[in-house]
Amino acid sequence: MDQYILQDKFPEVFAADVDPGTAEIMAATQRPASASAQEEGVTKAAWKTIPSWTLISTQDQGIPPDLQRFLAKRAGSTTVEVAASQAVAVSQPGPVADLIDTAARATAR
Repeated sequence: MDQYILQDKFPEVFAADVDPGTAEIMAATQRPASASAQEEGVTKAAWKTIPSWTLISTQDQGIPPDLQRFLAKRAGSTTVEVAASQAVAVSQPGPVADLIDTAARATAR
């Protein structure tokens, strides 16, 4: 079974801070997530053995920010919070790129 966000609900749930035209295109072109992606077991949890960074989207309507914080804390992640929807990479690419750059520099050998 595939899972996706209804197109008419997509902007509100996933991309509330994205301009309406872009959010409409995102809704129409979303790829459904396979239910098996949430059901299959994991053999190793990488976050237990390697450093991690988490960007917490404080206006996310799909994954509550408190859950994001809990998971990041459990993983020992370095966190950055951005007042954005789940589509933060589209609405605020700067902080996303900065976090990736910080993580890359911290783990460079």
